[in-house]
Formats: sequence, C-alpha cells, structure tokens
Amino acid sequence: MLQQFLHDFGYFALFLGTFFEGETILVLAGFLAFRGYMDINLVVVVAFFGSYAGDQLWYYMGRKHGRKLLARKPRWQLMGDKALEHIRKHPDIWVLSFRFVYGLRTVMPVAIGLSGYPPVRYLILNGIGAAIWAAALGAAAYHFGAVLEGMLGSVKKYELWVLGALLLLGFGLWLRRRFKNARIARQACADAKARLAAAEPVPVEAPKTPVE
Repeated sequence: MLQQFLHDFGYFALFLGTFFEGETILVLAGFLAFRGYMDINLVVVVAFFGSYAGDQLWYYMGRKHGRKLLARKPRWQLMGDKALEHIRKHPDIWVLSFRFVYGLRTVMPVAIGLSGYPPVRYLILNGIGAAIWAAALGAAAYHFGAVLEGMLGSVKKYELWVLGALLLLGFGLWLRRRFKNARIARQACADAKARLAAAEPVPVEAPKTPVE
C-alpha cells in the first residue's frame, strides 16, 4: 500500500513540499529511496525543481511586493531586516547558501528580491544553490538509512518507526516555529504600544492666574 501510494503521489508531494519549505519531506524521501520505495536520482531532481521554482517565485514577489510581504508577520519583518543586512555584505554567498540556514527559506528570497539583486544572476546562482541543497540533503538522508541498517540490522521492521520519528521531528520544528512567531508577535505588539505611549504629548496645564 505504501509503495503504491508513493508511486502515485510521492514525487508530486515531494515537489510541493520542497516548493514551499521542504527540509523534512526531502529527508523522508531520501530515507524512502534507501528503502526502495522511491528512486534517489528522481528524488534529487524533483527536490531541485521544487526548491528552484519556489525560491524564484518568492524572489519575484520580493521585487514587486517585498515590504508588504515582510510586514504581514512581525517575525518576517525582523528576519527580513537582518537578511537585508547580510545580503548587502555578502550577496552571492547568501544566494548560494540560504537553504542550509533553518527558517530562512521563505524570507531570504523575498529579501534578496527586495534588495535589488540582479534577476539573471539570481536565476543562475539560485539554480546552483538548489542543486547543491537537493543533492547534499537527499544523499545525507539516503546514507542515514544505511547507517541505521548498520546499527539495527534489518531496517524493514523499524521503517514505520523511523518514518514516524521523522514526521514527529518535522512537526516539532513546525510547532516550535509557530510558538516563536507568536512570541515575537506579542513582543512586537508590546513594543508598538510602548512607542505610541512614549510619543503621546504630555498635557500641559495652563498657568493659574493669581486670585485678587
């Protein structure tokens, strides 16, 4: 059943996952490739195209609506400002490597587009970065399965446990990010209220006239 499901929908799910932000789904696909349910070469190719297409879209969205996008979430606004500082110092390095920095997958391409980074240069370097990311992470997940097999013997009887653990890890990282976003949003709201309170003019009492 698992093999038929992955044959029908696995690569499409991998493309969608890597299009949006897919470290966890690529790790899952790499492990499933080791188990023989998917082909590791196709996993790397599909992950490359998903990542490449997603980050090209976010880049062009950043060029057209960068500030509006970052302003939607307090955490994006803070991370976007930091990302812009990094990009101005080492633009090419960040275009090549931002996928390897957890949590920057969506914000960094928007910031790169907002910074005015040249489109053709981004098209080329983003492709190189996507290829390195897909090959490195896919291969690491594939060899993770080999290491497990060396430790446990036959991985087949543990594969559902391993898949469950990887899914739980991905869900835990997503949940951690949600709580962090909520905390940053509360802090940003409190800071905004404090700034408004500080900016309010202090009422000045009119001088009292002496009573004759």
